[in-house]
Amino acid sequence: MADKPAAERNVEQQIKVRQVTDVHANWNEEERGAPGKFSFQLILDNGAEEYAIRPPAEDADALMDLFSMSETIYFDLERKVLIFGTISLGG
Repeated sequence: MADKPAAERNVEQQIKVRQVTDVHANWNEEERGAPGKFSFQLILDNGAEEYAIRPPAEDADALMDLFSMSETIYFDLERKVLIFGTISLGG
């Protein structure tokens, strides 16, 4: 399979906001008996890019809620901001 043409690579590099199409969660133990660390791997535009975030536990809990309440999520690569679309509050 041939590499992408330079013009196509340049366009992809200029994209600043991508849709989050999948999220992988991870927790790891830092040291025995100490609090662990959470991370989320954001899969952007079906694998066009990936980005990992490492929020503190309280933020990870809030993010899990937002991930489940929003059908569409975007990530601004330049500003490192998650943008949640319409949020369904349930009922």
